[in-house]
Amino acid sequence: MNIPFKPNQKLLFIGDSITDCGRGRPLGQRSGPGLGSGYVSFVDSVLGAAVLETPVRVLNTGISGNRVTDLAARWQTDVLDLEPNWLSVMIGINDVWRQFDSEPGAVQVEPEQYESIYRSLLAKTRPQLDGLVLMTPYFLETNREDPMRAKMDVYAAITQKLAAEFDAIFVDTQAAFDKYLAHQPTQSLCGDRVHPNGVGHMIIARAFLSAVGVS
Repeated sequence: MNIPFKPNQKLLFIGDSITDCGRGRPLGQRSGPGLGSGYVSFVDSVLGAAVLETPVRVLNTGISGNRVTDLAARWQTDVLDLEPNWLSVMIGINDVWRQFDSEPGAVQVEPEQYESIYRSLLAKTRPQLDGLVLMTPYFLETNREDPMRAKMDVYAAITQKLAAEFDAIFVDTQAAFDKYLAHQPTQSLCGDRVHPNGVGHMIIARAFLSAVGVS
């Protein structure tokens, strides 16, 4: 198996509820309070089974409900202070979702602000990393004309743009789900088109592992 990580390196995942998935506090990790029940745990299991002598240390600082503005507020403690060798970020779902379910007048994170904040976080972090992975936000809807799917695609395109700008590995999570949804209904993954079951989290994990070259 091809493993891009060096012995004993730290691989940190940060994001929203999809990353959090019930992970332990204050820091999710395998030898401790746990990585949660989602894709981060699945990635850790694959790496743990493949790398026996010098395992990769997987960490999880995802927090449910987070937007990119929330990441900015905790970036120092939940990313920089942990000194990861590799960093994986998936953010944007709530930035979009809150535009569709918030009360009128609520502060929103528009695409321009999303891109600006995201870029500033990556700019001060990328020089310290051996590797960076950026994962798109997604919406489990195959109709690209659906308003929330259309808006989510805008934020995903920004993520792809930043991945190229910061020499990051790009994970098209939306494309991975679209491939599955071409054969199976959304209801087979979840009820709200955002929070997937175990199958959905395995789709995310496989997309991540494939993108980083673990095969």
